[in-house]
Order: sequence, then C-alpha cells, then structure tokens
Amino acid sequence: MPVITAPEETAEAATDAAVADPWVTIVWNDPVNLMTYVTYVFETYFGHPRAKAEKLMKQVHQEGRAVVSTGSLETMEVDVQAMHGFGLWATLQRSGQ
Repeated sequence: MPVITAPEETAEAATDAAVADPWVTIVWNDPVNLMTYVTYVFETYFGHPRAKAEKLMKQVHQEGRAVVSTGSLETMEVDVQAMHGFGLWATLQRSGQ
C-alpha cells in the first residue's frame, strides 16, 4: 500500500532540503591585491596546500572568480567576513546557482 504524504509534510521536506543545500564563498578578482597575497590568504585562512591555493588564485585572476569554501550559510558568512578582513572582495551564494 503506498504511503500518502500530507501537503504540509511535503512542503516541510522541500524547505528542509533547501536549507540543507550547501553554500559557497566566492572570491572575486580585483585590481588591488597581489597574486602572492591572495595565495597567502587561501593558504593561511582556509588551510589549502600551496598548490591548491595557487590554483584558486589563478582561477580568480583568469576567470574573475573562484569558489574557495563550501558549507553552511553561517560558516560561509564567517568566511566572507574573513575575506573582507583580508581586503579581498568576496560574496556567498547557494551552491549550484
């Protein structure tokens, strides 16, 4: 026998799934910060190995942006504020958008 779900439960499940979607921190290219400095920030703040930090820095420089971290909304808000503290231009958005 099939299970029938009430509309409220379906809406709640959809909301829970949307809230659980990971968020991302995006660092954008700017004309101010040196590439070595951006690499340094990625290494020290996020703990990325040098090769990954350089790859992300090059992506920022060449493509205009790079996703540097993924997680909950609250964690990404902290990461964005940290990037602003380092003088980098950063935003957050839902993953996949």
